[in-house]
Amino acid sequence: MTPALPAPAGPGAPVGSLPAVRVVAVTYSPGPALTRFVDSLRDATAAPVEVVLADNGSADGVPQEVAAARGARLVETGGNLGYGAAANAGARGAAAPWLVVANPDVEWAPGSLDALLSAGDRWPRAGALGPAIRTTGGALYPSAREVPSLGRGIGHALLGWWWPANPWTASYRRERGAPVEGPTGWLSGSCLLLRRSAFEEVGGFDPSYFMYFEDLDLCERLAAAGWSSVHVPAAVVTHIGGHATAREPARMLAAHHRSAFRYLARRYAGPAHLPLRVALAAGLAARYLLGRVYSRVAAGASPTRSADLLPANPEG
Repeated sequence: MTPALPAPAGPGAPVGSLPAVRVVAVTYSPGPALTRFVDSLRDATAAPVEVVLADNGSADGVPQEVAAARGARLVETGGNLGYGAAANAGARGAAAPWLVVANPDVEWAPGSLDALLSAGDRWPRAGALGPAIRTTGGALYPSAREVPSLGRGIGHALLGWWWPANPWTASYRRERGAPVEGPTGWLSGSCLLLRRSAFEEVGGFDPSYFMYFEDLDLCERLAAAGWSSVHVPAAVVTHIGGHATAREPARMLAAHHRSAFRYLARRYAGPAHLPLRVALAAGLAARYLLGRVYSRVAAGASPTRSADLLPANPEG
């Protein structure tokens, strides 16, 4: 049996010290990845942290086991509410000035959370900060993107799955050159550091997005409230990815396209945009049907850059 470990509170943190960060992992039968997520936090920061597992009805018992063995707090949402709604539940009542919202299959590099926190001090109007995200194959996932224009979005949707380096996808996903620290349009919700005051000011994630686009929506609302989203490539995490998609590929594909239409319908609202919304609905429906037949369409555009572009000596 795995011996009980104290909750990650940062090396040398005084007993009983108030957490600087609440780390919320949204879980849904996460398997062994969750233990690696929690354990990798120990070397990711020297700050005191509290870990909350917002569980969407796991059937594997892992969140309960990890909470008991690692001293994390389990918040049971009462069902599969989706990513954003569960993250909101895990963040509720936090006193720490910073929140992390992350997938449970993320592994933190040493010093990575400290690098994000340091960047938060450098960028006082940053409401969201995101790390560089490695894939297990050594690619650099495009986690910092521009807010998609209509032309860029259509070009990416039509061409990205078979020509990942096309100019529309490359522009939208900012996949040109080495990543640099600074503001971006939006950040991947697979791992986000959020300034709690900003997150609460905009009302957290929109729970109407079950999966996908909740991160884009959040970053847009933060921007409208005067906050920025900052990419911090000195902070590095590895994202295993694909657990939910592998278990329920058809359901996740449908959720992606529903969320895409919800986002676009709100962005192009009103009677004048009705023909555009009809065209977008038809295009997304066709792409969904194509994705049901061809897994390559469902997978979308592959990353085009290597993680070797990341700084050789990340902060921390």
